Amino acid sequence: MNSNKQATILIVDDTPENIKILTALLKNDYKTKIATNGIDALNIAKIYPMPDLILLDIMMPNMDGYEVCRKLKASPQTCDIPVIFITAKTSINDEEKGFEAGAVDYIFKPISPPILLARVKTHMQLQKSRSSLKNENRSLHGSLHEQKLHKETLQDIAMIAMGALAESRDPETG
Repeated sequence: MNSNKQATILIVDDTPENIKILTALLKNDYKTKIATNGIDALNIAKIYPMPDLILLDIMMPNMDGYEVCRKLKASPQTCDIPVIFITAKTSINDEEKGFEAGAVDYIFKPISPPILLARVKTHMQLQKSRSSLKNENRSLHGSLHEQKLHKETLQDIAMIAMGALAESRDPETG
């Protein structure tokens, strides 16, 4: 997630009223994208700017939220996008199934605005930290690679110098 841009949240729900509520709650702090079914959600999640977080309903026609989440997590392009389920399915088995599908959190309907905003904020901060660590790791790997190449070059130069020195001291080998 780029810290210089406003974070983007993809809201996926087949009920227009739920989309209105979520959009109204998030509009001051985040950009939002909307999908009303799983297939559209999978497609929109891959369009730049990709979402930094996905709020996903479970009960939708054709493809339920569990399947959408599994497909998102199976794709290298979208696997790092955190998914929060927002659903009326309140059983422990449903919640467990959501986490097994790859969700990072599970919020019950009806939505409590303070809980939604707190959890979104928390997962956005976590996502920003993960992204920062990934970039730092990439930078460190690049730096280590450069140091390795420099070390190998110095070893080659030392070997050439030692060979030249040995040849200059021993007339029989040169």
